[in-house]
Amino acid sequence: MTFQFPAVIHASRITFPKAELWVPVLSGLQHAAARNMMNEKIRQTVRELVTNQGSLDDPRAEMQGFFELKTNEKNVLSLSLFNYAYTGGAHGLTLQESLSFDMGTGRHYSLSELFKSGSHYVNRLSELIKLQIATRQIATLNPFQSIRPDQSFYIADRALVLYFALYELTPYAFGFPYFPISIYELSDIINPNGPLGQMDRSD
Repeated sequence: MTFQFPAVIHASRITFPKAELWVPVLSGLQHAAARNMMNEKIRQTVRELVTNQGSLDDPRAEMQGFFELKTNEKNVLSLSLFNYAYTGGAHGLTLQESLSFDMGTGRHYSLSELFKSGSHYVNRLSELIKLQIATRQIATLNPFQSIRPDQSFYIADRALVLYFALYELTPYAFGFPYFPISIYELSDIINPNGPLGQMDRSD
């Protein structure tokens, strides 16, 4: 496999009343169609986050958007998009969505597509998270049972990082609970042609 050079990423500032968003824009990739697909998916996700925050009609309302780059190598681009908004009430709320792409094709991957078909990845990942909850003594709102088949994730170096929304697993004050899992713990079920398989290659 021929790997792409890392993507060139710059932040584009978007403003509208009571809001300032910094949105990643990709360039420097060999395949224009792949680049355009990824940029459009990023813009679409940013729009969805804005919509999900609801109205900014409250006189005190404000919104801020930003992003974090997680992986930009070996044809894999993984990043997290954040949107903080105060719309009234005791405190604001931060939403997070993460996207993981194959930079050669522009394909966006769901969690299930990281693993071999029929691999029972949900059970495997859920057991690993249960172990981390116990080891790290994380206080959960309710006893943890299982991840969702489409659980939020990003890829960082040679780890799959699963996470939960605010209030989904832990109290608000805990922030986003993140669970990094080494790809080497999952090597037998990883889709070799997916992003996790590419991160495991030495070439």
